[in-house]
Amino acid sequence: MIRTILHYPDKRLREAGKKVEAFTLELQQLIDDMAETMYAAPGVGLAATQIGEMLQLFIVDVAGEDEPSDLRVFINPQILERDGEVSWQEGCLSFPGVQEEIDRAESVRVRAQDRHGKWFELEADGLLAIAIQHEYDHLQGVLMIDHMGALKKRLTHRKMVKRAEEQAAP
Repeated sequence: MIRTILHYPDKRLREAGKKVEAFTLELQQLIDDMAETMYAAPGVGLAATQIGEMLQLFIVDVAGEDEPSDLRVFINPQILERDGEVSWQEGCLSFPGVQEEIDRAESVRVRAQDRHGKWFELEADGLLAIAIQHEYDHLQGVLMIDHMGALKKRLTHRKMVKRAEEQAAP
């Protein structure tokens, strides 16, 4: 089922996700719904908090259009190491139409649980590292706009507030 993605300035995007304690059928369904929602959007990552589910859970799939799906599930993730620095043109499903250069670590090492609760560690660089950091931020209530300079932040905030007002108008 495709879920509604929250758009900035929705205050729920500022809430941190809670630890996933039980790997239930409902959790499996949530992961499947998140994947369907992300692919329909289309995006390369989606945090549970972006659809109003306040859990420490995100998914990413950075496979190219001509490559098979490479859906990865991260539950209760922890970024163990960050190395280097890179500036990357990022977008966000909660900021439709916004693309900005964001500074991130060039590579990361992350520890998380998969959809069945099994712990794993992963070293990532390139787009996968960027997506992991971006979605991890969502789980802490940190948004793309928080990484922007003052002017870009103000302009993006105004643009998104205006968009929200236009959509709320009858």
